[in-house]
Amino acid sequence: MEKKQLHKLLEQMTIEEKIGQLVQLTPNFFEETDGKGEITGPLMEWGMSKRELYNIGSVLGTHTLSQVHQIQAAYLKNNRLGIPLLFMADVIHGYEIIFPIPLALASSWNPELIEEIASISALESVEAGVNVTFSPMADLVRDPRWGRVMESSGEDPYLNSLLTASYVRGYQGDADKLNENFNKIAACVKHFIGYGASEAGRDYNTVDFSDLVLYQDYLPSFEAALKAGAKLVMTSFNTIKGIPASGNQWLLKDVLRNDLNFQGLLISDWAAIAEMIPHGIAVDKKEAALKAVSSSVDMDMMTNCYQSSLKELLKEGKITEDTIDQAVLHVLQLKNDLGLFEDPYRGMKGKQQKTVTFTESIQSKARELAAQSMVLLKNKDLLPLDLKKTVALIGPKATSQDILGAWSWVGKQSQAINLKDALKKEYPDLLTVETDSLTKITANEWETIKRVAAKADIVVLALGESSEESGEAASKATIRLPEAQEQLVKVIKAINPNIVTVLFNGRPLALEEIAENSSSLLEAWFPGTQGGPAIVDILVGKVNPSAKLPMSFPKTTGQVPIYYNHMSTGRPMTQQNKQEKYISKYIDVANEPLYPFGYGLSYTNFIIEDMKLSATQLTENTKIVITVNVKNIGKIVGKEIVQLYLHDISAEIARPVKELKNFKAIILEPNQKQEVKFEITVDDLTYIHSNFKKSADKGFFEVFIGTESRAPKIAEIEYV
Repeated sequence: MEKKQLHKLLEQMTIEEKIGQLVQLTPNFFEETDGKGEITGPLMEWGMSKRELYNIGSVLGTHTLSQVHQIQAAYLKNNRLGIPLLFMADVIHGYEIIFPIPLALASSWNPELIEEIASISALESVEAGVNVTFSPMADLVRDPRWGRVMESSGEDPYLNSLLTASYVRGYQGDADKLNENFNKIAACVKHFIGYGASEAGRDYNTVDFSDLVLYQDYLPSFEAALKAGAKLVMTSFNTIKGIPASGNQWLLKDVLRNDLNFQGLLISDWAAIAEMIPHGIAVDKKEAALKAVSSSVDMDMMTNCYQSSLKELLKEGKITEDTIDQAVLHVLQLKNDLGLFEDPYRGMKGKQQKTVTFTESIQSKARELAAQSMVLLKNKDLLPLDLKKTVALIGPKATSQDILGAWSWVGKQSQAINLKDALKKEYPDLLTVETDSLTKITANEWETIKRVAAKADIVVLALGESSEESGEAASKATIRLPEAQEQLVKVIKAINPNIVTVLFNGRPLALEEIAENSSSLLEAWFPGTQGGPAIVDILVGKVNPSAKLPMSFPKTTGQVPIYYNHMSTGRPMTQQNKQEKYISKYIDVANEPLYPFGYGLSYTNFIIEDMKLSATQLTENTKIVITVNVKNIGKIVGKEIVQLYLHDISAEIARPVKELKNFKAIILEPNQKQEVKFEITVDDLTYIHSNFKKSADKGFFEVFIGTESRAPKIAEIEYV
């Protein structure tokens, strides 16, 4: 449909039909009657008529294609102008086939992998009638107490931006051809903005940071998503400058619409518009609706603020019909972009058989991608496992199928392959002891555990969280594993020190006790449907681990927030002054994390040598080329991720001690050497200044190259 046709359609709409397009509801609004056609349930609670119901713009949370067909068909039969519904869903890390959680996927440091996963998820979503996914989550997160850290790509703006854009490209493909490509869905980047900076890591809590931090750290990933073509943006629950995001005109109109030039559909998060009332900036739903629509929020998710108030606000002259028209056009444009006017079912009419879910190729891909997301944190020569050894599998996650993680709303735990079933294929005589609880070990279990641990050559401990312990509304004040699990490692070590610990979790954990008592430590995260086989592929050496942490792991919760790209302060701690008192440090624990950003081990070893610079100075129109040789000095083929960091020594405003600027992944055979080349241009030196403009300062910069964020300084360059 041409743009002028959309405007012509808009002209035919009544004000009630326009307002309806700005409302999003759940499927049960279409289902609940008393059997005699009388309105009951949510329709009655909202005071909504059937006529009003068949004007709404969107539905979220359908589960099946037949459900979508039923709702869409009834809607089109009753909608005067035949405007189709949009169907949206939380497709976060797969639809029914579940991939690793996004924080795990970020550990791959592999934008192409992320794009492939998003593309598979889009295809499966299409087959369930979904048009839009509430993904990717672009929130920068530096506090692992926040439950939704599992949806993020971690603590670094550069990595976060790369991966966020990859999700968008995977879901949407060519954003201008969604109306032709019915194997793709529209991406809704969320949550705008700062949600990941909730005070004390508590969900829905206050956010307070400077404009400088906003532009420097939190906006880049959203900007990357919009440049990749993201069709929608979702507002966050939190305040910015004391004003909830959904009613924040400066944030949404000045920053999002103007600075980032976003012209697409802006949707609130679930009930976020009505939540302006408990936030204390709106006295009722009418005032909340006024503030949201005046801030350019187009669609009201799961409240009747718009439905009940916009017409009255229009009559009172508090808003204009142009404001409503602009919002409606954003809704109609998205429907047009998706090709819904030509085919409201996007090629799914009459189709019942799924072609994607649980096919052999997709299962194989899920297994491969899960293995690429697992981070080897420690290894004292126990891994890969010797297939001739006697192995015991012990712990609360040993036979658990609770390995999908949060936001696996269609995925079924019953279809997940657990660690025991996968490991028994390699060790038919596997000894297994599963504890029934994550938090308690019974006397009988202790007796069995000790006996089995003594019989085995190697003990594989399966520890971790339940899926409910991370995700939305799953913030934790303490990020250690339960005391019973820490005690389990200590007791077994006294009997058998050959311990390989496998962790199932959705957030960085304080692992000092676990790491100290384990010979080897594998961070498997929540690995998804094919988690068990993927873990075993790593344990027995079929896959050489290569993942790197996208987020620092603290020694203790009290260090949080802890991240590599922090400021130095005026009294930084160094190797030379660490014994002094009046410097920025703790008196009871080191400043450094247990495992830093960018860290991850391999079964082989690499060295970086022969560093060369093409020059030591660069200008606005020149560049510096840095080459290093990376050599595999181990005995097996391996993948290494070489990382480049920069530090601006003297700038207009304080800069981080180190910032990731580039990385390269290479695969090397034993004794193979490969040259890795990085180019540094003035773009790599730019940052947000006090005037919120991006530019570079003349002066000196430190260059660091290595395999983690503690990479050594290798050179100093000058921008002249």
